[in-house]
Amino acid sequence: MKHQYIERHTRQVNTELLYGNQAVQFLYSNIREQSPWIFRRLTSARVSRFLSYINYYGILANKMKDHLNLQSMLNINAGECVDPPEKMDSLRKIFERKIRYWQCRPMPNDPSAIVSPADSRMLFGSFAETSNLFIKGKFFDYEEILSHNKATWLTAFRDGDFAIFRLTPEKYHYNHTPVAGKVIDFYPISGSYHACNPNAIVSVVTPYSKNKRFVTIIDTDVEGGSHAGIVAMVEVVALMIGDIVQCYSEKEYDQPLSVGTGMFIKKGMPKSLFRPGSSTVVLIFQKDRVRFADDIAANMFYPDAQSIFSLGFGKSLVETDVRVRSYIGSAYAHKGSN
Repeated sequence: MKHQYIERHTRQVNTELLYGNQAVQFLYSNIREQSPWIFRRLTSARVSRFLSYINYYGILANKMKDHLNLQSMLNINAGECVDPPEKMDSLRKIFERKIRYWQCRPMPNDPSAIVSPADSRMLFGSFAETSNLFIKGKFFDYEEILSHNKATWLTAFRDGDFAIFRLTPEKYHYNHTPVAGKVIDFYPISGSYHACNPNAIVSVVTPYSKNKRFVTIIDTDVEGGSHAGIVAMVEVVALMIGDIVQCYSEKEYDQPLSVGTGMFIKKGMPKSLFRPGSSTVVLIFQKDRVRFADDIAANMFYPDAQSIFSLGFGKSLVETDVRVRSYIGSAYAHKGSN
């Protein structure tokens, strides 16, 4: 089956090239079902780091000598990059590239706007059974993704909404802050290194809540905040992702800081870096605190696009390709709040 998405600005339906799809299908069908022990080893941190080295630092990377052709093949706009093309002379440098986001990724001036944390493909849904988009448990387990030990946050986000931002290998791999507010909790959760390929996601693996991840809890109902309530930003590793580096900067990429409790973070700033490969960011909102963009909502059920993801009864869930710092929704303030 083809996996298609909608280019936001042109409304064009594109077919995604799923990198390593045959290997993913073999791993998540044959090996997972017939050799669970081998499957667990192949999705471990050690094997993931080894595969990452082979692809981005070792034998395969050394064969990619013509980096300019590689940039063209990945459809990378060199004009956006901070470094000139000739300096991006390795796969790692290409995947960890910096862009002039302050020029080529404009951000809406509306203080209530919630913006995309990444150049990515986006879906959204709800944990509330009364919602038309109730898809709890399809992409991740609610209790797992935030950790069973975090009862405070599990209560705070119950019946809320979420958005999933899936990065593909050619994307810009810095994540940016989707809202402004005060960091009130930050914690890592250990886990596996499952692939985040659509075929892996629909194989009942729910990798977003089983993989290693970093959770940042942001209180936006503070002075200078986005007034979207408490927001969770979950950065999820994937197969061949070596690490997630926390590197918050308020001006371009200067003087990066590790994210920690008590920090005030501005909206749209670089926050972290996936190194390297592709992975996922999940945003979780409290109930009735966000309204997602109408065009993204309409795209999810576009009848002329085919998607591996579905809502049930054969109804496709179609992703929208969004740019980092672009508008993806608006904050709803509680009655009586400023």
